[in-house]
Amino acid sequence: SINEETVELLQPYFNMEDYTLEHGKKVCGNVAGLLSWTQAMAIFYGVNREVLPLKANLAKQEGRLKIANAELAKAQEALDEKQAEMDKVQAKFDAAMKEKMDLLNDAETCRRKMQAASLLIDGLSGEKVRWTQQSKEFKSQINRLVGDVLLCTGFLSYCGPFNQNFRKLLLKDLWEAEMRAHKIPFSENLNLISMLVDPPTISEWNLQGLPGDDLSIQNGIIVTKAARYPLLVDPQTQGKSWIKKKEQDNELQVISV
Repeated sequence: SINEETVELLQPYFNMEDYTLEHGKKVCGNVAGLLSWTQAMAIFYGVNREVLPLKANLAKQEGRLKIANAELAKAQEALDEKQAEMDKVQAKFDAAMKEKMDLLNDAETCRRKMQAASLLIDGLSGEKVRWTQQSKEFKSQINRLVGDVLLCTGFLSYCGPFNQNFRKLLLKDLWEAEMRAHKIPFSENLNLISMLVDPPTISEWNLQGLPGDDLSIQNGIIVTKAARYPLLVDPQTQGKSWIKKKEQDNELQVISV
């Protein structure tokens, strides 16, 4: 119930020198309390007059804040829904992009294979003549196979004790002439070495110490291919060294008689 007019009417009393708590106590304790109360109520009115608009504004702003928070919650809910939809669409997009990349990679792989196949076909087209000629050569070689095998087995069985000149004499002058007489087909200028052993084996023998000349290679073929145990006449000990090196992993035992 205090108003501004009441405070104005109290102001002359407040300005009096003896209107204080100390002077009031000298007169009467109750008067001092009443005096202090009137001053406090006037001060409270001044403060309250400034606080009330602030409280009203606070309540108003709190109402606005509540409305804004509600609108924010709705907006956040809508945002969450849209975010969920966007996540689904993004997942579909990522899956589609992955499928696209897989298709592109497959297409590129297929393109490379087609290019390789085209190059292979173009490259092989030039081999047609050679293959046709080689096919004819294979047929002829098959017809000569019996005679070639006969010469090879004769070489393995009987040529071991002789030198290179006598081996050629046996092959060229005697055996081939005998085969012509009996009309047995064979390869002219037959290479016994390439017929009986492959180049990697010859290279391995060379690494093991066998000399690379034709006679030594032929001797190596006889040692490894013949059915009977060979007897080596080896004054230079090259064959002995080669056999030791070749058979060292097989625990070869060497004895002296």
